[in-house]
Amino acid sequence: MTVLLFNKPYGVLSQFSPEGNHRALNEFHFPKGVYAAGRLDHDSEGALLLTDNGQLIKTLLDPKKAHPRTYLAQVEGQITEEAIQKLMNGIVIQGYHTRKCKAEIVPEPQYLWDRNPPIRYRANIPTSWVKLTLIEGKNRQVRHMTAAVGFPTLRLVRIQIDKLGLDGLKPGEWKDVTAFFSHTTMQSTHRKRNRSNRDR
Repeated sequence: MTVLLFNKPYGVLSQFSPEGNHRALNEFHFPKGVYAAGRLDHDSEGALLLTDNGQLIKTLLDPKKAHPRTYLAQVEGQITEEAIQKLMNGIVIQGYHTRKCKAEIVPEPQYLWDRNPPIRYRANIPTSWVKLTLIEGKNRQVRHMTAAVGFPTLRLVRIQIDKLGLDGLKPGEWKDVTAFFSHTTMQSTHRKRNRSNRDR
């Protein structure tokens, strides 16, 4: 099994075939046989896992497993604590009520790289940053959520999947994280065996 953590740049699709004017994963010299475990939209950036293990992909995408994913969103306007509370409690987007999540207002992250191209600023409207941790991943969910509380997302960066952070990976760079998943998979198998033994 191979698992890779990739810092997906802005404008790159989470697939190996380019479409239209969008770049794709084929540019980044991944080992043969790996595929994206989930997706980030072309206009989102940050952590994306790739693996050659189909069962792991199913596990990571299974909403019942509740794998946390952490995002930084730069939003239009000065987001309020009232809006944060609504995000945390869950809101209705496109007929779906989102699950409770973690959300907090954070200072502008100084460690983030500059986006290319930069976001479109409007001189008379400030921007602010919110950190969200979700355990589900509906299509463009974070963007829909912040828009629903009145603060549209201008930039979205996924900085962490489960306990795996980017840790200095630059856009377009990737690293092998197979050991992390081998360890956690073994722990999960061990717990299942222990439960099975107790039930006998």
